[in-house]
Amino acid sequence: MNPILLTLGESIDKAFYGFDMWVFHFFGSMQNTFLTYVAKFFTALGDEAFVIPMAVLGVVLCLFKKTRKYGFALIFAIAIGTIVTNVVVKPMALRIRPYNTLQGNADYFNWYLGAGSLSESDYSFPSGHTTAATEIAMALFLCFMKDKKKIAWLFPCIALCTAGSRIYLMVHYPSDIVGGLIVGTVAAVIAYFLMKLVMIVFDKTKLGNIDAAKLFKKITEKTNGKAAPVVICLAVLGIFLYSFIPSFTEGGEDALRCAYNEEYDCYNEARTDEKYPAIDGKNYCKIHWKQLNGIEE
Repeated sequence: MNPILLTLGESIDKAFYGFDMWVFHFFGSMQNTFLTYVAKFFTALGDEAFVIPMAVLGVVLCLFKKTRKYGFALIFAIAIGTIVTNVVVKPMALRIRPYNTLQGNADYFNWYLGAGSLSESDYSFPSGHTTAATEIAMALFLCFMKDKKKIAWLFPCIALCTAGSRIYLMVHYPSDIVGGLIVGTVAAVIAYFLMKLVMIVFDKTKLGNIDAAKLFKKITEKTNGKAAPVVICLAVLGIFLYSFIPSFTEGGEDALRCAYNEEYDCYNEARTDEKYPAIDGKNYCKIHWKQLNGIEE
């Protein structure tokens, strides 16, 4: 193919092939049942089933004076990272998932099957899970560092584990992960400064008087202010379990795959919702459903 006609994704494939395969070999060589469950644990922290409820939690945090800055930082980071990744970069790069493009590589494909053969329904670059985990983690990191709380360092570690899980599970190229780390970090930094601007507005106007904590004054007094952190932790735990538990049944031989089978057998997750109805009785992923319906990215 003429290099000029290559998509950005195909150009990235060629440019980073050596790096990507070296990292795949590193992660593939350590595969075992225990680490596969660990990878599924951390990958859940970047899933939309975790991220969307976290954005809702961010809105709730904005209603309380003591947690308002965390709420705004979360909301802005998630919004910016999601728009940049899913609306701008993925449709621009058009990078196909490695479990589709590397089907001829026996080592890679055995690692992919060995890790549970999970799948997604969209393009690969950058990693959406990595972006999501990083934007949330770095936004909270910056906020907690401002408060000089040592727990701040926990968040980047979680983001890196989520990033690594996407490579271990073989659903992303390592270069996708690098892209996700960059987008997520930039989104978090921008969100942090936006939050500071908004907080100045709140502090200088009557908006600063908004504080839902007044509704729970009696509970706060009885628990010496310890109720709020416990409730927030339980909320995050519930959100995580909502995202993590379905991962036990994802992937595998029984997964519903895209019906596309021309230049490769598409292992993407097939969509079955009303937005992507079956075509001639067959279900397709987002990418091939749009292609078959003449919808350009």
